[in-house]
Amino acid sequence: MSKILWIALIALGLVAPFIVYPVFMMKLLCFALFASAFNLLLGYTGLLSFGHAAFFGGASYITGYLVKTSGLTPELGVLGGTLFAALLGYLVGSLAIRRQGIYFAMVTLALAQIVYFIALKAPFTGGEDGLQGIPRGNLFGIIDLGQTYSIGGNPVALNLYYFIFVLFCLGFWVIYRTINSPFGQVLKAIRENEPRAVSLGYKVERFKLMAFVISAALAGMAGSMKSLVFQLASLTDVSWHTSGEVVLMTLLGGVGTVLGPLVGAFTVVTLQSELSSVGSWITVIIGVTFVVCVLLFRRGFVGELGRLLKKSL
Repeated sequence: MSKILWIALIALGLVAPFIVYPVFMMKLLCFALFASAFNLLLGYTGLLSFGHAAFFGGASYITGYLVKTSGLTPELGVLGGTLFAALLGYLVGSLAIRRQGIYFAMVTLALAQIVYFIALKAPFTGGEDGLQGIPRGNLFGIIDLGQTYSIGGNPVALNLYYFIFVLFCLGFWVIYRTINSPFGQVLKAIRENEPRAVSLGYKVERFKLMAFVISAALAGMAGSMKSLVFQLASLTDVSWHTSGEVVLMTLLGGVGTVLGPLVGAFTVVTLQSELSSVGSWITVIIGVTFVVCVLLFRRGFVGELGRLLKKSL
């Protein structure tokens, strides 16, 4: 990715709240980071997890609880949620990486369902009602994230948007640097030919676990961001539907591409937003869209574009 593309993406993010509905943009940034974190595991390590919602939703609950009950500032709440997701990722990954293929996926799904049950029954989560009324608080105890500014006659929470945007950029930069580091090259080697990586002396399970923890932590950061944006942590965040959505986003955009998860997240979130009036039919429409895109764009949108341009995107 060239510096011009990086500058263009950052500039687009800076002006976005003046052009697009800010809450939509913040939701998009949260799910784009979530999909990018998942792609680090699937696209660059070759591990398909069906339980990533456990980290996304679990961190959402932890951040909401810390900010609402303990009175922590939002940046500490996000940090707490991210650390929780990293710890949970270590525990889940330590068990799951002992298996491969579909067995790995089923183990992650089973453990994620345990997290869902805990979120349903734990006294501090609000059960089926979720954890509501999460305060946005003051960033560093100074900047009010709930403050709104009038833009075009509409109130816009610019402070919150730019806080979310900075967190997204930080998380995306971590993913990009991980992919383009010697550690990332080993992950790609494991994805392509794990027995050969073992024969070269790499401790494959250790690399897999490290990738799993990084992916879980960044997915948790995305969930923490979402809890502040919508001031809510719900069972939907930890359900298997959310795990399926992030798989869908990654496949649509392009597995193993840097920009693919961003495009996939934009596609799914936009469809959900624009087709919200059709009710339950939105699931059918997204499903049909997915089938058509898989048939026409086998490498995903960005993957096919990169193939045509003969560049890595």
